[in-house]
Amino acid sequence: MLNIHNLSVSFGGEYLFEEISFRLNSGDRVGLIGKNGAGKSTLLKILSKDMPVDSGTIAADKDLKMGFLRQDIDFEQGRTVMEESYQAFVEIKELELKLDEINHQLAERTDYESESYSQLIVDLNDVTHHFEILGGYNYEGETEKVLLGLGFKREDFDKKTETFSGGWRMRIELAKLLLQNNDVLLLDEPTNHLDIESIIWLENFLKNYSGAVMIVSHDKMFLDNVTNRTIEISLGRIYDYSKPYSEYLVLRSEMMQQQLNAQKNQEKEIQQAERLIEKFRAKSTKASMAQSLIKKLDRMERIEVDEDDNSVMNLRFQVSVTPGKVVVEMEGLSKSYGDNQVLKDIDLLIERDSKTAFVGQNGQGKSTLAKILVGELDYTGHLKLGHNVQIGYFAQNQAEYLDGNKTILDTMIDAANESNRSKVRDILGSFLFRGDEVDKYVKVLSGGERNRLALAKMLLQPFNVLVMDEPTNHLDIKSKNVLKQALQNFDGTLILVSHDRDFLQGLTNKVYEFKDGNINEYLGDIDYYLEERKVTDFRAIEKKDTPSKNKEKVKSASNNFEDQKKLKSLKNKLSNTESKISSLENKIAEIDQELLENYDAAIAKPNFFETYQKKKKDLEKLMQDWEDLSMELEEFQE
Repeated sequence: MLNIHNLSVSFGGEYLFEEISFRLNSGDRVGLIGKNGAGKSTLLKILSKDMPVDSGTIAADKDLKMGFLRQDIDFEQGRTVMEESYQAFVEIKELELKLDEINHQLAERTDYESESYSQLIVDLNDVTHHFEILGGYNYEGETEKVLLGLGFKREDFDKKTETFSGGWRMRIELAKLLLQNNDVLLLDEPTNHLDIESIIWLENFLKNYSGAVMIVSHDKMFLDNVTNRTIEISLGRIYDYSKPYSEYLVLRSEMMQQQLNAQKNQEKEIQQAERLIEKFRAKSTKASMAQSLIKKLDRMERIEVDEDDNSVMNLRFQVSVTPGKVVVEMEGLSKSYGDNQVLKDIDLLIERDSKTAFVGQNGQGKSTLAKILVGELDYTGHLKLGHNVQIGYFAQNQAEYLDGNKTILDTMIDAANESNRSKVRDILGSFLFRGDEVDKYVKVLSGGERNRLALAKMLLQPFNVLVMDEPTNHLDIKSKNVLKQALQNFDGTLILVSHDRDFLQGLTNKVYEFKDGNINEYLGDIDYYLEERKVTDFRAIEKKDTPSKNKEKVKSASNNFEDQKKLKSLKNKLSNTESKISSLENKIAEIDQELLENYDAAIAKPNFFETYQKKKKDLEKLMQDWEDLSMELEEFQE
């Protein structure tokens, strides 16, 4: 499908990677991993032909279709979410216009016996057949399904794309790629702007994807759930194994240990041969044996142990002063953006040393409440910070606040004060900015390197309450592990907005879910929250047994007789509609076959085309009925 041979890329005289080779086959779901700055995003840009290569070749199958989810997106102004999503179906939309034009001419013209009118009928059949093969009668429903899966609501479909944040526009772009039936998908950090439920939906989609997928992601759980192969870029080389991330780490460690053992055995053999050479060299009777041993050593291929870049940042959050027992108190807090009320009458009490996670779909108010806490947004209602509270804040787009025209060192010195300015280089060193690297300009840093710099800059200010909004975006897996460890050791109060399940596991002891202007409290970690949500949503995703005391809290609609009747009625309607769709599709297929086998005899039947078009319209209506019933059933179950 896609063959990469001896690919090399260098920047500033240093190789990012050198003479790497691998092949992508259909069904491969590759996790592309490596440290920030290792060249992962660069490799995706090269494969998508966004960037040239220094040397090497990329050979692809003829007519290979490739989709690339970039980090920078530029939409045409004025399109709605649905209109932008339909851009995935260029050929279908062109055929749709042709069909409209042909049907319009057939309705207007009366020269039924003319050759040109007959040709119009032939064209109608050809275009209709092509339209069906490409999925022309299903693309609108497929688009809605993907958009809903990625977290959009039906009322969002007719809104202009420019009214959405960058994260939501990224979702629209992702929806287009998933709808295009590409042979290869290149996804650069696809989960960065997705909430947990949308990530689960994307996992299921990619697991059933028939083409090849290459994913740059730092979400370990996402990689384990989706990928079946891992390629790591490290120190200019690649390591390629047919295993998901966690299994790859174990296998790579075992292989390096085997290399190390083999190298030790070889070293013993070499040392023994060298001792014999020294012993025999001076004796004329043994000189030939010494020469033989020397030749043997010269021919010996020395075993090398793969190098591994184990450098990680060193991070520790210090508490400035001890605050009062109550850190934050809210009563009746509300926030609106115009007519859109994001938060409504929120009552919340956060105590000293608590570890809290804010979760929920994007746009439900998590970041808004975080910004209110740190004084960046106004609000209505009551909010009171406790005694001696000093808040450290890491914004979701914290790296964007960095000045690209400053160097790393200047960025830190300008943010420091008299008491910590002398520690700037030490802090940068602990974040892996060492030696001449501190003179790099911010604009040339990768996304992960910028996030590391933003974290380092935050340490220059005192705090005892830490509010972090998506701090793991762009951080490599090793850096995320270091950050997680530092947060686990943090003696202060933590408020964490994140969609990264693996990062959240074992890090917080309370979860607040934001939904429809309100917040729901879950007194447990992220696993407890997901378990509860799966039960209450009737989600068919790894259903687990919950403690009996929690079962008492969950009251499903099926406990009520009237609800049971309605549920059964909806399921019966859905089943009947599916049967009708199947029957009608078979009838249309029979007509299509009849047209192929004996076109003239088929069109000679009375009202042939009217009957044919009516069946098509009936099928469209049934498909819409099926969509509506499916949504009604899903909403009722929720």
